[in-house]
Amino acid sequence: MKLGVNVDHTATLRESRGTNYPDPVVAAMLAEYAGCDSVVVHLREDRRHIKERDVFLLKESVGLPLNLEMSTNRDIVDFALMVKPNQATLVPERRREVTTEGGLDVVKNYKKIERVVKKLKSSQIRVSLFIDPLIKQIKAAGKIGADSVEINTGSFAEAKTSAKKKREVEKIKKAVSFAVKKGFFVAAGHGLDFENVLPIARIKGIEELNIGHSIICRSVFVGIVSAVEEMVSLIKR
Repeated sequence: MKLGVNVDHTATLRESRGTNYPDPVVAAMLAEYAGCDSVVVHLREDRRHIKERDVFLLKESVGLPLNLEMSTNRDIVDFALMVKPNQATLVPERRREVTTEGGLDVVKNYKKIERVVKKLKSSQIRVSLFIDPLIKQIKAAGKIGADSVEINTGSFAEAKTSAKKKREVEKIKKAVSFAVKKGFFVAAGHGLDFENVLPIARIKGIEELNIGHSIICRSVFVGIVSAVEEMVSLIKR
């Protein structure tokens, strides 16, 4: 199983004081050194943390694949077409949300998403869709031509009881199994941390986990190399 490390919140620390440090590019380099498999950043429409400069430098400086999380907003799409990340992951986005609140509704927004997917793929950019663990969304992702799906694990991460967590794991298992049968490369992520990652890491068919906030938080105490190495060890146990 692969690990993609999201370095957004290195930039969140930077922006909290308006300094030029800590640099998410340095964080990505250290994560690469620690053994992760890809680097993830979300260029939000309000540019609250990651900036265009960060994406350009990550693309040029880091040897790992760059996964750009992005909305279907026109200026974000145009930027992606210019910088050409290895992968673009389409996610829903609300300006005032603290973090992504749910999966992309591919069924409801099919035409708009289809246009964006075609543009990205025409520039040889691999496209993934961040979706809830629902069969109808996976079917729509297949019809729309996505290369990969990332299953939203947010409801699992937020579950307060073991019974609820088990139900969410079963939902994710069924969604992953269906997506694999449809030929998708399957990733998963959102809200995963050092305490809850194992039940998800054990699900057959998931090939990659994308984790950010918990790794950056752990790195405050132990350093990012140790934090990434610990997560790599957990998911490959």
